[in-house]
Amino acid sequence: MQKPHNGRWLYVLPNGDVLVAQSNKQPPKKTSSLKDLVAKYIMKRAGAGIDSPDKISLLRDKNSDGIAEYSSDFLTELHSPFGMALIGNDLYVANTNAVMRFHYELGDTKIDIKKYPPEKIVDLPEGDINYHWTKNIIASLDGTKLFVTIGSNSNIGENGLSQEQDRAAILEVDLKTRQKRMYASGLRNPNGLAWQPLTNQLWTVVNERDELGNDLVPDYLTSVDDGDFFGWPYVYYKNHRDPRVKEIMPKNLNLRSPDYALGSHVAALGLVFSNASQFTAPYNNGVFVSEHGSWNRKPFVVEDEAYGRPVGVVIDKKGNLLIADDVGNRVWRVTPK
Repeated sequence: MQKPHNGRWLYVLPNGDVLVAQSNKQPPKKTSSLKDLVAKYIMKRAGAGIDSPDKISLLRDKNSDGIAEYSSDFLTELHSPFGMALIGNDLYVANTNAVMRFHYELGDTKIDIKKYPPEKIVDLPEGDINYHWTKNIIASLDGTKLFVTIGSNSNIGENGLSQEQDRAAILEVDLKTRQKRMYASGLRNPNGLAWQPLTNQLWTVVNERDELGNDLVPDYLTSVDDGDFFGWPYVYYKNHRDPRVKEIMPKNLNLRSPDYALGSHVAALGLVFSNASQFTAPYNNGVFVSEHGSWNRKPFVVEDEAYGRPVGVVIDKKGNLLIADDVGNRVWRVTPK
């Protein structure tokens, strides 16, 4: 079986097949700054500086022994794909520049795009900079909408707030009208999305701002309501103003603090509630969060080498935890025993 090279995000299909989005950021369209070049060098040492595979692979465990014996190129020629969501026979994929819809039949090992050409649902902001390129999606509980995470185009708006249109936010996309609107904002780089199974509340994990030292600012896990504003770039944790930001924060925003701090620069990406897992107490009623690790925090890696970096997390059909490792080029399976 081929290794899922730079596997980032995971999605479990109804028959138990596992989709792995394999991607990286596209090369910059403009000359990079010195800061960007330094970041690229450090991330390459941590295993993140490779060309984007731009595909989704399918993994199948035929005999239910916890090892995928079969793999296939499920979808190819994508554009930095990340989030995935299945509604009926419609598989939605979030490329870095658009949400696409593909026709899927249960058991398919490859999408036939000649028979069923893909459809673009909505454009997503990309542009010359595309600072935070990953876009994740989750379907509403009634299947009529998608929620899309879009990170900021900068650290603290230094590229100009005109570059932040529809960014640092969670957007809501109406699948019938193909219209999008702002659902929540002020989220520097939201990634994982999940519905809390007991309350049907939307939750996310967010990467906060850099360059205020190793111990500021904590990334976080939080519930999200329609109209929430979490402060980026003006403030963090509601009451802490970022002195580097000179723009005045607009009034009449529904400013709130996140629910749980996760530690500074941990780069929280994946998020899945454990209620559907086979884990027992205390792990059966909570949330698993993957911490990818930041490129600019010390200490981060051992002797400048990363052994592994967890990204996407899901619960498989057997109730085990699957973890995508984009440096180890593995999908790990964690069981209670």
